[in-house]
Amino acid sequence: MTKYNFKSIVLISTCMVALISCSNAKQAENKEAENLPADIVELRDDQIKLANIETGTIGMRSMSGTLKVNGVVSVAPQNLATVCMPMGGFVKSTSLVQGSTVRKGQTLAIIENQEFIDIQQNYLEAKNKLEYAEAEYKRHKELYKDDVYSQKNLQLVTADYKNLKSMVNALKQKMELIGINPANLTEDNISRSVALHSPISGYVKAINVSIGKSVSSSDVLFEIVNSDNLFLELTLFEKDADQVARDQKIHFFINNETEQHEAVIYQTGKSINDDKTYKVYARVTGFCRNILPGMYVNCIIESKAKQVNTLPVDAVVSFEDKDYIFVFDKNKVENAKSMTEYRMVEVQKGLMNNNYIEVVLPEGFDMKNSRVVIKGSYNLLSAMKNAGEMSC
Repeated sequence: MTKYNFKSIVLISTCMVALISCSNAKQAENKEAENLPADIVELRDDQIKLANIETGTIGMRSMSGTLKVNGVVSVAPQNLATVCMPMGGFVKSTSLVQGSTVRKGQTLAIIENQEFIDIQQNYLEAKNKLEYAEAEYKRHKELYKDDVYSQKNLQLVTADYKNLKSMVNALKQKMELIGINPANLTEDNISRSVALHSPISGYVKAINVSIGKSVSSSDVLFEIVNSDNLFLELTLFEKDADQVARDQKIHFFINNETEQHEAVIYQTGKSINDDKTYKVYARVTGFCRNILPGMYVNCIIESKAKQVNTLPVDAVVSFEDKDYIFVFDKNKVENAKSMTEYRMVEVQKGLMNNNYIEVVLPEGFDMKNSRVVIKGSYNLLSAMKNAGEMSC
């Protein structure tokens, strides 16, 4: 709600209290003082003018609020790569440091292993034998057609040929797995070292190698992250689940910076977690130079617009941790003076925008015919709390 000028409020409230107290004193002298309900305050016409009381009606407005949530920057699985050496070995060289930018296919390190030599040797030997076995298979197949060769001998030749063929294919797959191209392998270029390549483009998040280090097939040597397609993983409470939807815009901040970044919700969770929280995922839009996976973010979500009951912000007052409005109750004549009664009604506050606030009214409230105090509500509250505490 808007801030009030403190001195003006004190002055008006003091005058109001004095006037009401005098009125109460005169009523007591006449022995006709009225015991008002706790939720009623009455004022004379001059008091209403002094308190600057104005009434109006409750209106319907389309309002969209904001929801503040926390989250973390994440990266999709296809944009995060952990790089291992399938057969292990010793690190011969690497030129990268943490944070280095790499492209897909770039060499990350050179790994040496004696087994690399054995695999290449076995592949070439098996390949040479396969060429001979294939020729024998074709020759014996033709002889068998001419009834020159027995079926048994043909079966033996066929088995040898197929076994060698499967061996060559298996060794070929092993070499491709460790990064050796079988098509380029000859008896003259067998190598004991293999280049380890980056599977994606991005930057090096972690390096776990050093020159001469022995690594196994299960060791993670490098972590590569592509930060071009980051997203936010936000945590909302269960009660806020209905305030977010796909394609809603999000404004977020990182590291307590004042620079504002933007994101758009692309997916919402389909279940509530055990701690009564709800996950929402948003895709980061635009370029954010300082944003990295794992960072915590503070977000502001623009909630969906909806038609709600609204009043000017000044119409709602707070008292003892509850929110109230004042509603015209009735006019009356007391001691030959015109009096007006206002009833205090408890409400709940909702969205607030452009000096208007959403009010959730109690059940059975006659919104159509009720005249609500839209200006001077705080003066009415002060008069109600202080009535009778001052004397004339």
